[in-house]
Amino acid sequence: MRIGFFGGSFDPVHNGHLELARCCQQQASLDEVWFTPAAVQPLKRSGPRASNADRLAMLELALASEPGSGHRSPRRLVVPRDSWRVCRLEIDRGGMSYTVDTLRQIHAERPDDDLFILLGSDTLRDIASWREPAEILRLAQPLFVHRAGAPQPEVPAVVMHSISRGKVVPQTIQMPAMTVSSTEIRDRLAARRSIDGLVPPIVAAYIAEKKLYR
Repeated sequence: MRIGFFGGSFDPVHNGHLELARCCQQQASLDEVWFTPAAVQPLKRSGPRASNADRLAMLELALASEPGSGHRSPRRLVVPRDSWRVCRLEIDRGGMSYTVDTLRQIHAERPDDDLFILLGSDTLRDIASWREPAEILRLAQPLFVHRAGAPQPEVPAVVMHSISRGKVVPQTIQMPAMTVSSTEIRDRLAARRSIDGLVPPIVAAYIAEKKLYR
């Protein structure tokens, strides 16, 4: 299988995350995309605002809300039903979540599968600061996501080094222009402003019911 690893805080998951996953799945022919929420990201040591349980619940709701027909929609890409899953490895492990540890575990458990890592521009920029970035690129082929209208993602030296040695064959994924971020959503909620159109309606309803980010 071709598995796309999509890590992050997902605090909360939003429409930009889902569109990125759709585009990567279609353009890289991924069989599955694994949304993997971090327990605590090393570069965000203050931790997520929402609890692990709430972030997992929002992800499950968002993924379940996908139409899943397996055909192209006139308005957006539609993913094959049940090809997205929430991966709990980092939440269950607890503590600092290092991508290299998670990829090693997946590779050990599924040695015959091909792993890919989904990298938005911000994530790609920070990868040089991650633990063992060269090993990450050995374990999972990178998918560089380029949003329409944005500059081409800047590739850090550690990634270029792996590419130049022939150890990495990156693929650039084209994605529609989207500026939504989890930070913006949390700020809007704190200011009692609408988040309509930024998250799936079922996630917005969950946030309102649980009074999150206020």
